[in-house]
Amino acid sequence: MKTYFRVLSYARPLGLLAPQYILYVFLQAIFSVISLAVLAPVLNTLFQTEKAEKIPESAPHFEFDIYYLKDVFDYQFGQLVQQDRFEALQFVCLLLVIFIFLANVFRYLVEVISAIVKANVISNLRNALFDRLMNMHIGYYTEERKGNIMSKVMSDVQEVEGTVVNSLKAVIKEPIMIIAYFTGLFFISVKLTLITLLVLPLSGFIISYISIKLKKKAQQSQETIGRISDILEETLGGMRIVKAFNAVDFSKKRFGKQVKNYATFNISMRKRFALAGPISEFLGVTVVAGILLVGGSMILEGNSTLDAGSFITFIALFSQVLNPAKSLSTAFSNVQRGLASADRIFTILDTEPGITNKPDAAEFKHFTDSIEFKDVSFSYAKDPVLNHINLKVNKGEMIALVGPSGGGKSTLADLIPRFYDVNSGAILVDGKPIQDFKIETLRSKMGIVSQESILFNDTIFNNIAFGKPESTLEEVQQAAKVANAHEFITQMKHGYDAIIGDRGTKLSGGQRQRISIARAILKNPDILILDEATSALDSESEKLVQEALSNLMKNRTSIVIAHRLSTIQEADRIYVMQNGEIIETGTHQSLVEKQGVYNKLIEIQSVS
Repeated sequence: MKTYFRVLSYARPLGLLAPQYILYVFLQAIFSVISLAVLAPVLNTLFQTEKAEKIPESAPHFEFDIYYLKDVFDYQFGQLVQQDRFEALQFVCLLLVIFIFLANVFRYLVEVISAIVKANVISNLRNALFDRLMNMHIGYYTEERKGNIMSKVMSDVQEVEGTVVNSLKAVIKEPIMIIAYFTGLFFISVKLTLITLLVLPLSGFIISYISIKLKKKAQQSQETIGRISDILEETLGGMRIVKAFNAVDFSKKRFGKQVKNYATFNISMRKRFALAGPISEFLGVTVVAGILLVGGSMILEGNSTLDAGSFITFIALFSQVLNPAKSLSTAFSNVQRGLASADRIFTILDTEPGITNKPDAAEFKHFTDSIEFKDVSFSYAKDPVLNHINLKVNKGEMIALVGPSGGGKSTLADLIPRFYDVNSGAILVDGKPIQDFKIETLRSKMGIVSQESILFNDTIFNNIAFGKPESTLEEVQQAAKVANAHEFITQMKHGYDAIIGDRGTKLSGGQRQRISIARAILKNPDILILDEATSALDSESEKLVQEALSNLMKNRTSIVIAHRLSTIQEADRIYVMQNGEIIETGTHQSLVEKQGVYNKLIEIQSVS
């Protein structure tokens, strides 16, 4: 139940909702019971039973209990019966309508508050999930499957909404209704009520046993949904490769296997869940049969205070008990399915972000001096990537990182905006460890253009203004001009309002990269990190963009990861990396003269 109450904690702010909810449920229960209780005098009046003839001679004396209210009603009703039986019948029918109306008014108010609480829980839970995912460090997403994360955010939250939150009404409302109905039953006949109480706990035990078994099946079902989402996301994202390698049948079998697993778990779960209703109904009818047998014998023997009208009212009240009792047992079964999903959701919420701000972290206002790596080492899990890196980038300098793939260049660049934290050593910005600054303010001074153009299924304007939504059209256009993107944008049908498709699929590789560069230019950063920013461009586009980048990098600190060595010949220093280490350092000319690894790379690319 710990998980259940934790889910409900997301119902805040409850404020006055909880007291109102309980009050409205209580009033609904009271008026529902009273509306049925008035049946007894009506029946006795209609059939002229012996009890209907026993009319109180005087008004009862005031006493603060429920029997006083009953005696007042009996007296007033008796007076009407003496005057005119039909008028008495009209009076009771009018009361019945009024009480039913009031019961349904409060029932409506209960439903309204339930809807508000449900909306609060789901909204707060979804926001908490998204906030936590946004605060996770980059490494989290390399370890977790994207489809599994999406399944938890979408499918599992939906399951919680449909089960755990919906059960809130049953957990609070139904017990109050059951207590109210049983109070009425005890008032009519203690003996018959005790008989019902002997059988109902057995029903509850059976239902709870079935429900507990549901949770494991529900967990397996939701995990399978995660794998289905993962395969779907990967397949749709890599459709070109699937088609190119004739892997359509393989993908179908892979997807179909998980769908079959989900169906198997779901059928097994539904079989168990389906038992709850029939068992509740069978045991309920069994109890009613017992009531008819015992109550009927009490009336037939004639030695009981129970009359026909009261007995029929008792049965009517007990029939109303069955519905909330069944709802309670069904809700308990549903909760087990929802708790399985809630447990999966809380695996995200309980995961602490690997990279956070220090309590006393300062604002990073201006970049004034240098970025320095001091004996930095880093590894993904147990795999070392960087070993004892030492380098320094002064303000206004352009340095380049080159070398074979897998040498650690991109990882080194990722450490500067704190996508990861070093395992040992330190990275200093203006002489202070980067952990001393707030991450948000540190990254606000950096512009990053990655090797892969990360664009969104939105307009060109919104993609360039991403992270700076207050930008004007003129500012966006100026950034696009510097990135040599303005011309092709204006030639598109809707210009800057053109939708570029999922990940920018409506644009060419070179166009996507120039949009990414325009986004970095608009940010006007102090520090530029270019991770093979021109790798996706053709020769003509590369020349245009390189010219724009050269203008942009003037008087800025730039860290350039380059595959095409022709783009970094003007760098102040070039660091050649191999196997996570810096093996050569110098200018383009000095490194060529060394006839080392850098010179071999130059020769391979036929650059003189």
